[in-house]
Amino acid sequence: MLTPYRRILATPHLPLLLAVSLLARLYATGMALAITFLVAGWTGSYTLAGVVTSALIIGSGIGGPLRGRSVDRKPAPRLLVLTSLGYAAGIGLMAALPPAWWPVAPVLAFLAGLSQPPAGQVARSVWSRLPDAAAREASYAAEATLQELLFVVGPMLAALLVALVSARAAVAACAVLALLGSAGFALVVHRSGLQTRPPAARSEPTRRESPFAVLRSPGLVSVLVVMALLVGALTAGDMVVVAWARDRGTPSLAGVLGAVWAVGSGVGGLFLAGRGGQRLPLRVGLVTAGLVLLALVLPPVLSHPSPVLVAAVLLIGGTAIAPAIAASNSRLGALAPDDRRGEAFGWMTTATTAGGAVMSPVIGALLDHLGPAAAAGFGGLVVLLGTVLARRVPHPPPPTLTPASPAAPEPAPGLPVDHGVIRKASALVSRGECNGGVAVVAGE
Repeated sequence: MLTPYRRILATPHLPLLLAVSLLARLYATGMALAITFLVAGWTGSYTLAGVVTSALIIGSGIGGPLRGRSVDRKPAPRLLVLTSLGYAAGIGLMAALPPAWWPVAPVLAFLAGLSQPPAGQVARSVWSRLPDAAAREASYAAEATLQELLFVVGPMLAALLVALVSARAAVAACAVLALLGSAGFALVVHRSGLQTRPPAARSEPTRRESPFAVLRSPGLVSVLVVMALLVGALTAGDMVVVAWARDRGTPSLAGVLGAVWAVGSGVGGLFLAGRGGQRLPLRVGLVTAGLVLLALVLPPVLSHPSPVLVAAVLLIGGTAIAPAIAASNSRLGALAPDDRRGEAFGWMTTATTAGGAVMSPVIGALLDHLGPAAAAGFGGLVVLLGTVLARRVPHPPPPTLTPASPAAPEPAPGLPVDHGVIRKASALVSRGECNGGVAVVAGE
């Protein structure tokens, strides 16, 4: 079970880079929850809270390919610092708004999203150039699994700040974490001397190509749509948990339930994500089953469900999340061209954030008018479509043809660079992220 992960520990610099890259994304796992409480407190509407969250997601999605192209062509430390300054400024201003000024929040959220620090894309550009295919798969799995720790800590800290201080304090804390985490990751990347760009990006003049050229790679669009549907469904799950906990008068319970969901995902990732033979349709299909099961234990299907019952369902259903994210990100990394991989993962950010952007207001409306069960059930329907489409995603080329090999002539001091990525996700992210859930905005 743990054998694949030993490859990571044996690779110089890789354990520290993995750890710090995850810490640099911690803020994103609590951001959506904090914003939801802040805007719902201002307006009393989950729909408007979803609109603000969507603005952040849309901004991040639009900027994703541009940041990804920059990762392929420019020094990563400077990019991380500059984007984190813009992001922290936008989120900090939103946290300082008077309640009556809430219509300004979507604008600030959108501008902040445009400047979201690309910690995930930078990390994945390093991971993707590991010459050892087994080490790459282990890296994808480790990121997906360890990312779940973020979805335990991030939402729990955000919910704790909401309960003990205020939603405004939780949003401001996320802004500070984004700035400090990105600066720390930039420092580690700089000191390691690792390259995040392929040799061609440093030795050849920049070619003027369409920003959509990378999407012509066979199968890339299909896997991006699958990831968008997956993250959209996980966004639904996160919003459902937050709304149910808030409506029953126990807002801090949202962080606990989110942590339970993340623990289930981490357990699933530990046992399954690092194994070979990524069965993408099966893994996405199991996420569908988890959301349908959640819908059956929430109001109005069950009038007053026990938090223990809901937690048990989240724990079981969560075991499918990390394996699904690991499989989809691994497939994306294998299908993307070597010299456009950062850009491909930028499009992943766009796809996953678009999934969350579309789902957030829809789920908010379902929560306002039909209740948590309907919202969770709709999330299950969305990821069911992803399961069907996953069957059309082509398999990656054989390991001997892995695109990581061109980077082998140019190892950075001490580490052959590459490592597949993972997202809650997303976040997805992660989940992903969301993710975790709404924290899927962490997918960056």
